[in-house]
Amino acid sequence: MNENLTALLPETTLLGAAVIGLLTGSWLPRSRQWTIALLAAAACTAGLVATAVTMATAREQTVFSDAFAVDVATDMGRLIVLAALLLIIGMSVEPVRGHQRETEYWVLLLMTGAGTLTLIGANDLLMLFAAYLLASIPAYALAGFAKDASGTEAALKYYLMGALLGTTMLAGIALLYGAGHATLYRELNTNLPAASYGLVAVGLVGVLAGLLFKIGAVPAQYWVPDVTDGAPTPVAAYVTTLPKVGGLIAGYRLLHQAMPGTDVNWPLLLAILAAVTMTLGNLAAFFQSSVKRLLAYSTISQVGYLLMALAAATRSDLAQKSLLFYLAAYAATNLGAFAVVTELPHARTLQAYRGLAHRHPGLAAVLVVCLLGLVGTPPTGVFLGKLQIFSAAVDGDYTWLAVLAIANTVASLFYYLRWLAPLFATTAPAPVSTQAVQGRWTATTAYAAGTISVVLGLAGGAVLPLTTGTLLH
Repeated sequence: MNENLTALLPETTLLGAAVIGLLTGSWLPRSRQWTIALLAAAACTAGLVATAVTMATAREQTVFSDAFAVDVATDMGRLIVLAALLLIIGMSVEPVRGHQRETEYWVLLLMTGAGTLTLIGANDLLMLFAAYLLASIPAYALAGFAKDASGTEAALKYYLMGALLGTTMLAGIALLYGAGHATLYRELNTNLPAASYGLVAVGLVGVLAGLLFKIGAVPAQYWVPDVTDGAPTPVAAYVTTLPKVGGLIAGYRLLHQAMPGTDVNWPLLLAILAAVTMTLGNLAAFFQSSVKRLLAYSTISQVGYLLMALAAATRSDLAQKSLLFYLAAYAATNLGAFAVVTELPHARTLQAYRGLAHRHPGLAAVLVVCLLGLVGTPPTGVFLGKLQIFSAAVDGDYTWLAVLAIANTVASLFYYLRWLAPLFATTAPAPVSTQAVQGRWTATTAYAAGTISVVLGLAGGAVLPLTTGTLLH
């Protein structure tokens, strides 16, 4: 049995920082609780360094009775999550500074980040569910952090949906255990082909229900717009980004490692879910006037594109690298857009951004890059990610799905342009909503995220090789 704790250094670093931060913050004066933010950033940086060392030394392994796998998907997922956490910390500094529960905010963020990292490497159904809980419960508290009416409603909806689909997920795990007499993916891969078709099918649907909730896909997407709109903007940036990374990589690992030999036609199920999710997200975003709700429906449509890689998980060699690269590009691009929204706290509608290019040209440039990036416009990273994921769908014999995805991509340009057009309006003075800005930390985060989005597109040839490799059983 491999019990190498150093293999889990990024996860344990976040959890250790959360414990230290909670204990330290309990006696620090309110004016000095910003030091916990430094601790959180240091923990993320240490995790990035540990991941880079693991990738450089090619130390792929499974640990603790093979329940957790450290391989290419885990390493890339760690890089995405930890870098995204740093960006979220950057855009949270000014909104949270001086808050009476500032320490708790950073601690909750570290804990749910650790849960997301655990989802990425989970190689056992019980580990998967434990990670689901660790990633979800702190996020419920973060959604209601402001303790206002909209935040409380958001947290309640988030919790109720999570509890319902978490219970469904646990029931699915029980059924898969009954069918395969194991929870480890490697053993399920061996045992499930001989098990009852109905038992395996229902169990898999139950487990997928929990993961679909995490990523905000149909039919578990109802919480996304309300939570995004009601939660503080940095928290909205978190819930529309990091759970997608954890849930999609976890789903890919489950399907690729445990389900390839079963008779259940799960690739078709995932293809249909991808088609419905991307289409519904785009249609719902068309006439949104709230910037946060528009980004919420945008993230639903992006999840639809990402699900295409799961549908092709065992049918195309391009599926894994397209998923990992697209997740990296999407995380940077989505966080860049949310950083601009955070920087302009009083600009809540599309028209409130009128004249932004004249008042804050740097922020307008970031917003243009990120919104056109979400469409899939070159030279941003999402363009290359979409190109890869569409190729994976075609290679996996889902040409119809790729065609639908292209049609949805073209259609999505409509609602992104509805936001971009007012930025350059000169017929009327800029509204007061664009005059007040959050501060330099949030602006710097926006510039950094926008830059990463473009760099991933330009340097995609150097990044894509990092996403190739074999998943460990």
